Amino acid sequence: MHIPDGFIDAPVSVAAGVGAIAAVALSVRGAQREVAEASAPMAGLTAVFIFAAQMVNFPVGTGTSGHLIGAALAAILIGPYAAVLAMTVVLVVQALVFADGGLSALGLNVLNLAVVAVAVGWFAFKGLQRMVPVGRGGIWLAAGGAGFLSVLGAAGGFVVEYALGGTVPLSWQPVAAAMLGVHMVIGIGEGIITALVVAAVAKVRPDLVFGMRGKATRDEPTSVSSGVST
Repeated sequence: MHIPDGFIDAPVSVAAGVGAIAAVALSVRGAQREVAEASAPMAGLTAVFIFAAQMVNFPVGTGTSGHLIGAALAAILIGPYAAVLAMTVVLVVQALVFADGGLSALGLNVLNLAVVAVAVGWFAFKGLQRMVPVGRGGIWLAAGGAGFLSVLGAAGGFVVEYALGGTVPLSWQPVAAAMLGVHMVIGIGEGIITALVVAAVAKVRPDLVFGMRGKATRDEPTSVSSGVST
């Protein structure tokens, strides 16, 4: 999913870079409303966890492997704006330190993995919340579905960019089929990991899960104190 240097032509790469900068700038302002002082460490921990988790690959097929993107997970835990910033930091460090994704393609990778994937994951999560049962079980299902769809969103972003400015002498249709086919399998792994992590955090500290704000106690027993006079 990390695009290397020269895979997409300069005009599309520059346009993606401009879009990525605009999205990050907007997210800086939005994150000020999302991340309170008490929850700021959660944003840092989420970025560190995603960075470490992306280093672990799991087999998808013969000669193919995948790893966690973490965009939907970040959006659910710390909010979409903060998630864009966390994912951007991870991608910049990966490009500069590990050469994971080209520097000239950094805007493309940020746009796909930190903007599109977060947006798709967040809106999918909110939409699925309205469709699944209320409570921690519903959050688990919504998080898993959001993780799966976020991967397809990022893969779809790459397909569009390749169709507009791919430099490899191969038409975009087989690239689209290969990308979406492989990433449907990767998306299953993403959904499972996202659901498990969100469920684990929600069980211990539901107040730290941004996506559960206003819902954290809805599956708890109702108070019986109303029957006690004081």
